[in-house]
Amino acid sequence: MLNASGEVLYVGKALDLRKRAVSYFRGTPDSPRIALMVSQVAKIEATATRSEAEALLLENNLIKSLSPRYNILFRDDKSYPYLMLSGHRYPRLGFHRGNHDAVHRFFGPFPNAGAVRAGIQLMQKVFRIRTCEDTVFDKRSRPCLLHQIRRCTAPCVGLISQPDYAEDVRAAVLFLEGRGGEVEAMLTERMAQASASMRYEDAATFRDQLAALRKVREKQYVSDETGQDVDVIACTRSSGVTCVNLVVIRGGQHLGDRNFFPRNAEDCADDQVLEAFMAQHYLQHDVPSTIVARLAGVCRDLERMLGARAGRPVRILGYRGGARRAWLEMAEKNAQLGAEQSANLRANQDARLNALRQALDLPDSAQRLECFDVSHTMGEAAVASCVVFDNGALQGGEYRRYNIKLAAPGDDYAAMREVLARRYRRTISGEGKVPDLVLIDGGMGQLNIAREVLTELGLNEVALVAVAKGEERKPGMEQLFRPSSDAPLRLPADHGGLHLVQQIRDEAHRFAVAGHRRRRANRRTTSSLEHIAGIGARRRQRLLARFGGMRGIVAASIEDLARVPGISRALAEKIHQELH
Repeated sequence: MLNASGEVLYVGKALDLRKRAVSYFRGTPDSPRIALMVSQVAKIEATATRSEAEALLLENNLIKSLSPRYNILFRDDKSYPYLMLSGHRYPRLGFHRGNHDAVHRFFGPFPNAGAVRAGIQLMQKVFRIRTCEDTVFDKRSRPCLLHQIRRCTAPCVGLISQPDYAEDVRAAVLFLEGRGGEVEAMLTERMAQASASMRYEDAATFRDQLAALRKVREKQYVSDETGQDVDVIACTRSSGVTCVNLVVIRGGQHLGDRNFFPRNAEDCADDQVLEAFMAQHYLQHDVPSTIVARLAGVCRDLERMLGARAGRPVRILGYRGGARRAWLEMAEKNAQLGAEQSANLRANQDARLNALRQALDLPDSAQRLECFDVSHTMGEAAVASCVVFDNGALQGGEYRRYNIKLAAPGDDYAAMREVLARRYRRTISGEGKVPDLVLIDGGMGQLNIAREVLTELGLNEVALVAVAKGEERKPGMEQLFRPSSDAPLRLPADHGGLHLVQQIRDEAHRFAVAGHRRRRANRRTTSSLEHIAGIGARRRQRLLARFGGMRGIVAASIEDLARVPGISRALAEKIHQELH
């Protein structure tokens, strides 16, 4: 369904498309959201597919690519992290996010990076597998601290043989595959063999490994279905917030859970939300063999679609007794907690925004705030950030960084002028939203620059505030400068509006510093000469050898540069001009 301007409003599917389409226009719509959608529909386009499963796949591909305003939408941009076991002669454990290859082995997915790191620490404690990079491993001449605290067997210096290390790796793989019972039997046998051979220190090591392994297995909540790969999905609501919780079980082990908060799900049934989540989520991520969810009916089409994508049968199972019931109750509890926390956070942010509106005399409709900060090191690699607060939350997808190009090194005023001009020229051309309030990290000088730029661009109605750090840069001592007053505004340290300003300002600072550090690191690992046409590797080497480094080349005159073999007068002038 499209509106008059061609924007896609809704994507749906049906066996009988005529009945489905007509149902939207007969009688009174079921909800205000559907009524609003129907009032905007100007055109309906249809596509025929060969099967219901294919229709479901096409529907969710279109939802992902078009983000229709009235479909249930789940935002899930990040790839899931995995625990990696390298293909090295002495394999290492590591964190991996991205595409997989045939050289290494991957275990997961884990719901978050913390779960992977906890898994790595567990592998170090129980199986003592190395985690160092291969470049470090190849150059070690003595054991590192991890060996001293009994987290690594130091294969780098030959303190364990390759066959013995391979046995530890095999035990770790069995454990990660959910075969903990086999690992216990293996360690018990090795302990008995070591004891029979009177290698009592080795036997004590195996005993400690067994104790640690049993302690971990006792904490596994889902041990009664060892070896299964299962995702458990639950949906709950609190104060208007819908939360879907995904519990990840791999090899019979509970790896953790993750919350998702869909858009446009307020007046949709839980079954609709769950089916939308499964269809959209598994288009991007690995599909387990079993999915457990509390659904009213059987999802054969969804099973067929997911099975076709996975290349093997996939079962979607509903509510039953035993382990499945315990898993669902756990997921529902997590979803309830997530919905309540999100609702409380939203209420808190709304209260902070209202307090800020009152303190700055902003209209009740003001909700979009944009904050700018500039970061550099003595003028080097200056980067400006813009972070956005809208709809009661920071909008990470709308953050932007700007590499400062025109400003003189270290000139914060010129840098602020450049970033504001670049940002709001695009806004007035229709490429973005006009903010209700612009926050500037700085004092009266930065505020005057911002006022000049916005006035030149015709954005006089936008409120401006500069946030200056207080005495000794202590939180709560900030001063707020406004164009309408020469005296700074000091809000109490416990003022909700000030807390919101601090949160947004700190996020802008973090985002700018991260960009500056990356840009500075890139600059320091490349030579300025590489970007000058006509300067290849050999001429670059001659220049550096002649002048002892970049500082000497920058200080050299055109005549000095022209004396270097292979550097003509014209090229020397070009180098001098580029470097200055």
